[in-house]
Amino acid sequence: MKSKPQSDGRRRITLWPLVAATYFMASGGPYGLEEAVGSAGYMGAIFLVLITPLIWSLPTGLMLAELSSAIPAEGGYYVWVRRAMGPFWGFQEAWLSLASSVFDLAIYPTLFVAYLGRFVPGMDRGWHGIAVGSAVILVCVVWNLAGGKAVGEGSLAMLFVMLAPFVVLTFAALVHPTASIGTTYQPLSHSSLIAGLLVCMWNYMGYDNACNVGGEVENPQRTYPLAIMLTIALASVGYVIPIAAMSRTGIAPDQWTTGSWATLGGAVAGRWLTLAIVVGGMVSSLGQFNALLMSYSRLPLAMAEDGLLPRVFARVQPTTGAPWVAIVACAMLYGACLGLGFDRLITLDVMLWGASLVLEFLALVLLRVREPEMPRPFRVPGGILGTALVGVLPVALLMLAGFQAEHEQIAGMTVWIFGLMVMAAGVGAYAVCSKTSLKDMRAGR
Repeated sequence: MKSKPQSDGRRRITLWPLVAATYFMASGGPYGLEEAVGSAGYMGAIFLVLITPLIWSLPTGLMLAELSSAIPAEGGYYVWVRRAMGPFWGFQEAWLSLASSVFDLAIYPTLFVAYLGRFVPGMDRGWHGIAVGSAVILVCVVWNLAGGKAVGEGSLAMLFVMLAPFVVLTFAALVHPTASIGTTYQPLSHSSLIAGLLVCMWNYMGYDNACNVGGEVENPQRTYPLAIMLTIALASVGYVIPIAAMSRTGIAPDQWTTGSWATLGGAVAGRWLTLAIVVGGMVSSLGQFNALLMSYSRLPLAMAEDGLLPRVFARVQPTTGAPWVAIVACAMLYGACLGLGFDRLITLDVMLWGASLVLEFLALVLLRVREPEMPRPFRVPGGILGTALVGVLPVALLMLAGFQAEHEQIAGMTVWIFGLMVMAAGVGAYAVCSKTSLKDMRAGR
């Protein structure tokens, strides 16, 4: 599949809107890091937040920089894997990504509702919560129908709103520390570091989702490598600085639990900051869902253009280029999961998304071998060997996450069994879709 021509007159996503959209796809701000502090303490969390980008994000970023600049296309990683390994593996790449998105994206409207419930008691219960969550999805559908440019520019505005309370919190914690640093020390153990590492991996994953809108990015050969590296740096700074500042407050690490940024922020600077952080959480949830809906909706579009899904999914808005059928279909899927009450299982997310990441690293190597003359504005250094080695550390971390998932349960079974069942379903889905596609071709459709 080829990228869309850059001369069709549509407004393109430029560098900083792409950085902001990628930030929401991969990070969404410091929300979610509380468990890392609770598990590993302040110094342990800072260490993990600094080391994780080097061993996890940077290798992934190098891979993405090469492939996204060489093959900037709608559908991103699906197109890369299909080109390198054939339609079956391309389909599995898209299947794994969409499957993981069901467990991931359905939670963001629910988180928005949970934050809203702190302002308006009762809005997070019963039909009220479902109604508000559905409204969030509807807003994001309308936003996405305006095109990738609108989503990127909206992400940039939301980024400033979401990060502002943490800038204030950092300043307040540094200027008015309430206790000595020594009171916050927590001895590190092997298990606490592993638990904290898994949280950090989850908070640093998803950069590849930005590559699904390659046909809508201005000068993708230059913009993608720069945007990915800038986003990794921005996420790292946005994690390290607030945690380092909070280490001066004297608040013990064992007080850090999921959602405690708001409570602890209020303890440092007053209730008004609690409310500001809660608003930031609502903005973060909205921004993440909005940006990820843009990304995942391009997968059905690309698959439909390749004949693996009905052609209706390839329909786009004439003026914006937004794949409106795919956007609506994905939104309906995520909306149907609102009332299921899935707990976010980090290891399940990492397992399904990680399997797709392994395919992307394989595509990187295979394309270097099979298409050495392909123009590559950015190249992973070190030739074929460097290209192969760049995926070693991320894959090793994914294996570690898999071992840690041994005892986690979902739907009455281990995460491993559940994840393998999802993967096996992808094989069956390909058989059905490819057979339907063959029948359509024979019928001349």
